[in-house]
Amino acid sequence: MSGTQGYTYPQVFLVDRSGGPQPLVQPPGLVPCWSFPPAQERVREQGRARGCRGVGSWSLVVALLFLLLLVFGALGLGAYQIHRLQTQLDGIQREVNIESQGCAPEKLVGDLPESDPDTGKKASRPAAHVIGRIQKDVSQSTLRWEPKAGRAFTEGGVVYRDGGLQVNETGLYHIYSRVQFEANHCTPTDALVHSVFVRRPWSSKPLTLIEAHREGYCSSGSNGRVWTSGSYLGSTLQLEKQDWVYVNVSHPAILSHTHHANFFGLHKI
Repeated sequence: MSGTQGYTYPQVFLVDRSGGPQPLVQPPGLVPCWSFPPAQERVREQGRARGCRGVGSWSLVVALLFLLLLVFGALGLGAYQIHRLQTQLDGIQREVNIESQGCAPEKLVGDLPESDPDTGKKASRPAAHVIGRIQKDVSQSTLRWEPKAGRAFTEGGVVYRDGGLQVNETGLYHIYSRVQFEANHCTPTDALVHSVFVRRPWSSKPLTLIEAHREGYCSSGSNGRVWTSGSYLGSTLQLEKQDWVYVNVSHPAILSHTHHANFFGLHKI
């Protein structure tokens, strides 16, 4: 370093043994230690500067990680809420479907059995309901019926012919019949008989299934006045395939001509 910085140095003279003065020797260009900050102080300042920069970068990294955690937490919470809502909607839909199936309308016609929802497009259950009609030949005790008019019907393979209902399946059947007698004269000793019987292919004799007797249905002083008397039969019985079921009455001539007063039917249970 140069020594031209305004500092004064004492002159040094060298004397040799010869006693004569020697030329002036200029000292080297030394810099006093107090002219610059100490080296240790500079090192400490640099260390502090580097430490501040390191702390700042770590704080930024921590802040970014915290923000990422917040974002992922929000996404996870949103996904959980969506899944929970979907589960609740599925449960509500199942409840609505169950209620709609339980409240489905059921159609009942007369004495028909309830329709089975599991049968789908299968053949309908054997059943029939026939109503009374005006008899031309009132001497026949086996009644004839109307199988199509009004509320009359036959289905499930049941066939109507000549007053009888034929079943095409073996099983338990509920059989019923009602008749009404109506006249303006009678004899106290007369008895009204109402019965249901079956004919089978392997038997020549009819088999009575159910029967009702009524005696003393009018008094001796009732002549000249209109009187009525009804009879209802009903029972659950075993029928075989190809059985024919009929209705008999003792006095067909005095049957009422009202359609809803006389009827006959059956249905498989």
